[in-house]
Amino acid sequence: MSQKRRIIIDTDPGQDDAVAIMLALGSPELEVTGITAVAGNVPLKLTEKNARKICELAGRPEIKVYAGAVRPLMRHLVTAEEVHGKTGLNGPELPEPRMKLQDEHAVDFIVRTLMHEESGTITLCPLGPLTNIALALIREPKIAPRIKEIVLMGGGFFEGGNVTPAAEFNIYVDPHAADIVLRSGVPIVMMPLDVTHKALTSAKRTQAIRALGTRVGEATAQMLEFFERFDEEKYGTDGGPLHDPCVIAYLLKPDLFKGRSCNVTVETASELTMGMTVIDWWGVTKRPKNALVMRHIDSDGFFALLTERLGRL
Repeated sequence: MSQKRRIIIDTDPGQDDAVAIMLALGSPELEVTGITAVAGNVPLKLTEKNARKICELAGRPEIKVYAGAVRPLMRHLVTAEEVHGKTGLNGPELPEPRMKLQDEHAVDFIVRTLMHEESGTITLCPLGPLTNIALALIREPKIAPRIKEIVLMGGGFFEGGNVTPAAEFNIYVDPHAADIVLRSGVPIVMMPLDVTHKALTSAKRTQAIRALGTRVGEATAQMLEFFERFDEEKYGTDGGPLHDPCVIAYLLKPDLFKGRSCNVTVETASELTMGMTVIDWWGVTKRPKNALVMRHIDSDGFFALLTERLGRL
């Protein structure tokens, strides 16, 4: 087998973040160098705790978790308890984590890792607002050319937004951070709502995860059932979109996805469309292409991969 792909997961768990983390931990092709928490779905004191809960659920208490930005760069924090519940991980009963939070700040950890490890060996996987990643790029601009790739969940174009008519939650929470990341020159792969809304947790797919008959399978099924109710009501679908695991699935099986390289810019001035990702899908501007934007997914292949990997934990 080729060398493991080394990743840092930057996250604001969230049930779909939790599933993404477990997908990574269940995949031998990936080495999770660290998990950095950011304020987003719920405040930082819950996201860092939830990240540790998930590592313990997956049987991986040795993974290092770092707490990062407590709020966005320039705006007040917007959270999503109505979707994820008060804890951010409503659904299963998960014990308080015993593994300790690292003392180092997440941004310092990201900068230190990228500066010390061989250039081009670390992939960043942001699953929440991009505050920590932007702060790292501001803190030490020399990291930009050393990042192998940033594979992120965020944005939307053809699907519109999910928190405002124009904006997807992760980008809306910190549009200025997203703007910094998209202008960084780092190779970016973007999983917008246009693709994640095609990865639906149907009853049959959730049942297959529960049928693993493990603690992880049961807890994941409970998380999905809690998490999907909000989107099922909103969109009238069987199941809710499983956004964040698309990032990890792409690293494992990129051929599950189809998209194209586009210019993506973020609206940071208009309150009406704040956080909108303007994706030049048809190439009508002369702006340089700065992201590979995914639009299609083999959803059966995606859920087969997810179920198989969760089964390893």
